[in-house]
Amino acid sequence: MATATLAWGQFGGNTSSGEAASPVLNVSGGRNLIDSLEQPLVSRCLDGDEAAWEDLVRQHTRQVYGLCFRFTNSTQEAQDLTQDVFLRVFKTIKSFRSAEGSFHTWLARVTRNLLIDHYRRTRQERVTDSIEEQLPMLEGAGGAASTRPDQAMAGREASEILQATLQKLSPDLREAVILRDLQEMEYREIAQVLDIPEGTVKSRINRGRAGLARLLRKQKLVV
Repeated sequence: MATATLAWGQFGGNTSSGEAASPVLNVSGGRNLIDSLEQPLVSRCLDGDEAAWEDLVRQHTRQVYGLCFRFTNSTQEAQDLTQDVFLRVFKTIKSFRSAEGSFHTWLARVTRNLLIDHYRRTRQERVTDSIEEQLPMLEGAGGAASTRPDQAMAGREASEILQATLQKLSPDLREAVILRDLQEMEYREIAQVLDIPEGTVKSRINRGRAGLARLLRKQKLVV
């Protein structure tokens, strides 16, 4: 499908530094206004409108790429996975139900599921232990960070260090921190994306922040 093949120079997905880009959409009035604008666009896509598909990809490329980059810490992998996400969206968009949540949340769920598939395919090549092996260690550390660790740092070098440190968290803690602190999603939305209770979302975020702060403290980047 032509519209699912992303032109990175046009959409801004391929940044020179390799850092994750921020979402393209920046509409005043909050998430409700964005959702109301997306509904007609999704309907046009379902009707087979080629221009609507192009708009959908253009508006959401950075959101998807940002998630993929944060999880993989690889520009090339993030680009490839972003392509895969939109191909999956093209094949499964008929399963989207606006009554069950916003398109933004549905897209985040599709992206997250693809990233899980990718992680499972490549985990034998990774040094990172499995989720099951890492969780007891992280839970044993206990405690919750009172502030977001990324707020204690600034600049490109600090951003790169933060990105590398995120990779040391277990996947379930990492995804919770990314969705909340970097994608700035609401707890309710994260619960929908991850298909877990809000209480579990908050617990994972707290443990993830605490683990991230502890790792950064070892590098003397937070106090």
